[in-house]
Amino acid sequence: MLSNLKAIVPENLISLAKKTPKIPVGIISANHYPVIKSAKEAYDLNLINPIFIGNKKEIIEEANKLSWNISAHEILETNSNLDSATKGAELARDNKIKVMIKGNLHTDILMRTYLKKEFGLIEGKRLSHIWHMTTNNDSKPLFITDGALNVSPRIDVKMHILKNVIEFANKIEIQKPRVAILSGTEDPIESMPSSIEAKEVMERATKENINAYVQGPLALDNAVSPEAAKIKKITNDVAGKADILLVPNLETGNALSKIMVYFMGACAAGFIVGGKVPVVVTSRADNSASRIASIAASIIAAQ
Repeated sequence: MLSNLKAIVPENLISLAKKTPKIPVGIISANHYPVIKSAKEAYDLNLINPIFIGNKKEIIEEANKLSWNISAHEILETNSNLDSATKGAELARDNKIKVMIKGNLHTDILMRTYLKKEFGLIEGKRLSHIWHMTTNNDSKPLFITDGALNVSPRIDVKMHILKNVIEFANKIEIQKPRVAILSGTEDPIESMPSSIEAKEVMERATKENINAYVQGPLALDNAVSPEAAKIKKITNDVAGKADILLVPNLETGNALSKIMVYFMGACAAGFIVGGKVPVVVTSRADNSASRIASIAASIIAAQ
């Protein structure tokens, strides 16, 4: 059942990211081979100008495995993962980097540091994670949010998640995205709280005149399948043609994205937005295509 298809980095992400070439990025705890490898690929594509943060000796050793001489790049020596995260936050605060890339450290260490008030990286928004999913080079992207950061977001947090993903969709030239607020049903029913919340998010979006078509609740089938929507006689601007799936909780978003990766060979570009600089938080299991796509998407988000 697992797909043998190889994930492909969508060319659209690369071309849009190249509009701001050699963007300065901080690689936090960079002594990790997959991270160094993706950084080299992004550098060779003229996407980034990396600043390596962490154990200098180990970083150079990992780069040497790729025959990459990084002596011309800045390497900031730190004594621990916490020190590396702190240095990255300082660089972001001081406008010396535009993107932060997670290396060989736990996400919670990085994000707890990012959220500290002393760095001023949060300005009236909530952080949220976006998956930009594609199944081949030319496929229309499907966004899944939030599948990696906000575990069980309240309605007010979902509004932040909604606004964050719409802002990113605009940056990849989707001017008025179609947002499906997912639940297990297309009808709001008391026994399924996510369906009631979906309706309220939709109503708030309408009241705030958000520049998107927002509909909820919708089940997955009638959100993405025109035929399913037609059979169920659901007629609105989103049904059957959603660009964005706003999920009820992290488990749903996490499962959906991994189903697409492992069963469909999708390329999953994942990143955190809502703060001063986007953060790439790839998993150790992520493939090379997803790592490069995540960097490219974060560069677009930083524009």
